[in-house]
Amino acid sequence: MNQAVRRHRQALFLLFLLAGIGTASWVTRTPALRDRLDVSTAQMGLVLFGLSLGAMAGISSSGRLVARYGTRAVMRVGTVVLVVGLAAICAGAAAASTALVTLGLCAFGLGVGSGDVAVNVDATLVERDTGVTTMPALHGSYSLGTVIGGGAGMAAVAADVPVSLHLAAVTLIATALFLYAMRSVPADADRGRAAAPDMAEESSGQRRPALWRERKLLLIGAIVLAMALAEGSANDWLPLLMVDGHGMSAMAGSLVYVGFAAAMTLGRFGGTYVLERFGPTAVVRASAVSGALGLLIVIVSDSAVLAGAAVLFWGLGAALGFPLALSAAGESGPDSAARVGLVATIGYVAFLVGPPGLGFLGEHVGLRGAMLVVLGGVACAAFLAPAVEPSRRGRTASGAFPATADEAPRPSGDPARSEGA
Repeated sequence: MNQAVRRHRQALFLLFLLAGIGTASWVTRTPALRDRLDVSTAQMGLVLFGLSLGAMAGISSSGRLVARYGTRAVMRVGTVVLVVGLAAICAGAAAASTALVTLGLCAFGLGVGSGDVAVNVDATLVERDTGVTTMPALHGSYSLGTVIGGGAGMAAVAADVPVSLHLAAVTLIATALFLYAMRSVPADADRGRAAAPDMAEESSGQRRPALWRERKLLLIGAIVLAMALAEGSANDWLPLLMVDGHGMSAMAGSLVYVGFAAAMTLGRFGGTYVLERFGPTAVVRASAVSGALGLLIVIVSDSAVLAGAAVLFWGLGAALGFPLALSAAGESGPDSAARVGLVATIGYVAFLVGPPGLGFLGEHVGLRGAMLVVLGGVACAAFLAPAVEPSRRGRTASGAFPATADEAPRPSGDPARSEGA
């Protein structure tokens, strides 16, 4: 791998690290934001809905934007919007403006949604060009960012640092990371690489079949749905689940969440090794089993210590399903931008919309009972794991898939997966 490609990969890691730090930074200050805005918990829920609204808008449009303008342009604009959103949240906290904080969260979600899909698409293209597995470590950078941002946020809370001052510092750090990272993303990612399949088919007058009709892609989407729900439910409900469901203190519940994030980080950074050793099907199946085991113990155990330890299995299990499924979507055929965009959209719908639904269910059966839905989805993902196995052996010298009929699935563990392009 040459120096330019190595710097390109590092830039993608930095962009995901930036998103993780930004997300965890404002999440840890949500109680302080609520107090600063002087709103009720229900009203704060409406404020946070701005994040989901912006994220869904960014995710739903990102595939088309990447296909039209390329990954670099969408990454650049999306990250700028993310940083502007952080600045707006900071300004809204300083001015105690509910409207400005809501708009800031909407912009933050829009930037994360659009930029995240673009980075994922670019990462799948880098994987195809180099033959080096990138996606697990890429998402590990996001998890590492949440650990860093969450730890710094807890320290800011303990030191009674004002929300506006804390988020101002995070905004400056995010701006510096963005400017440094984008210098290493090559100009050829701006057009051509992601858009070439679309442009080639448009110029030939051929109409692509609807991707949502492809059985393999739908199965990959189902895996993403389950694993993203496992991650999203922990991000939204794990501290409260430990406090209300297992009688832990608020600080202990927060520490359990940090343990979950650390387990995800460890799983994602170690994912490249286990993937190359055992293959994607075995890794996704083992991840689903680990996640299901952790969830089961958290749900049924009456021991707070055992439940807290089981969260580590939950985190390890949720670590690799999402990134490996995105890689599989990008490798499943031509037009990788649209394929990754579709599967990422399914995943983020589960990530953003699923947890509020669990909260509604938890009102009636308790949070521990509501987690049975997550457990069922993760268990199903274990049976769907073969869908992530690449279905094509080769590709042309340019990296595009050959325009031939689908070949038979390659056996798990085929060394061709880890060979260079």
